[in-house]
Amino acid sequence: MSNVFALLSGLIFGLGLIASGMTDPGKVKGFLDLFGAWDPSLGLVMGGAIAVAALAFARARRRAVSWTGSPMEIPSSTVIDARLIAGGVLFGIGWGVAGYCPGPAVVAASAGSPAAGVFVVAMLVGMHVHDHWLVRRT
Repeated sequence: MSNVFALLSGLIFGLGLIASGMTDPGKVKGFLDLFGAWDPSLGLVMGGAIAVAALAFARARRRAVSWTGSPMEIPSSTVIDARLIAGGVLFGIGWGVAGYCPGPAVVAASAGSPAAGVFVVAMLVGMHVHDHWLVRRT
């Protein structure tokens, strides 16, 4: 049953990204172009997503188990360390340069976008390299 919820969640997320135009890297670059042809639509999409997520997390914090019966595992750490900052900076640089973040890139790649496919492959390689680096470090 949890696989069904995962599939439905992914489909709804992907359809939302397509409907809002977030699979178009031009939208992201337009949002980041503050002194040119600035496009605020990404900010509106993010604001809506933050509002929905805030409500969902508020409800989730009051539950011990998810709808599928799995235990709720909401992170409790509030530590802002160098790893978190470095990860955020790398994410932001990649987002700004490529115009993709992971979710929209996967949706665009699965729709046949070659640029998104290259991004997803590079992202997976980066994740693999990180995991091996982290294992060696710990």
